[in-house]
Amino acid sequence: MDNARGSREVYRPATTLQHVRPRVYWPVTIAAAALIALLTYGVASNGPDTSLDEQLADGKRVEAPVTDLPVLGADGTGSLADHAGKVVVLNVWASWCPPCVSEMPLLQRTHDKIAPRGGVVLGIDTQDASEDALKFLREKDITFTSLRDRDREYGRELGVSGYPETFLIDREGRIAAARRGPVTQAWLDEHLDPLL
Repeated sequence: MDNARGSREVYRPATTLQHVRPRVYWPVTIAAAALIALLTYGVASNGPDTSLDEQLADGKRVEAPVTDLPVLGADGTGSLADHAGKVVVLNVWASWCPPCVSEMPLLQRTHDKIAPRGGVVLGIDTQDASEDALKFLREKDITFTSLRDRDREYGRELGVSGYPETFLIDREGRIAAARRGPVTQAWLDEHLDPLL
């Protein structure tokens, strides 16, 4: 056909999905694969440290990190070194964590029960506003000492990835058992009593 200028129009077939699909899908597929590879690398390289759990599973005891941390609601600092020679139930918690709230009465009863036998519960409050944490402790009548791990650095040394987590420290300052999640009376009976 001739148009008004006298040139011939070239017939071009309509663009169909069949022609578009390869051009659109290849870049999307490559981008998705790259994203999956990055996420896999990130999880593998930045996931929680499980070496402590592996050593405990092999029956080994691991030296507990001794770091000075601020005492919650008081001046000064504290650490596991303050309880040398005692069995310590080290509990990482936060006032905004429902399982932490639920297990606190059990931990207080445990503290009262083991104190005459050379044991103590020591809390590690983490990622929490001090005022909220102190209000929570008052409301629950919790009397054992808690330290503040503001930046989660101490928790990282223990491989903490969630809350609550509890570590049983023997009289030599070694971690003898760990519980990733809320403690139960049965777990305490099984792992704590032999340390006392």
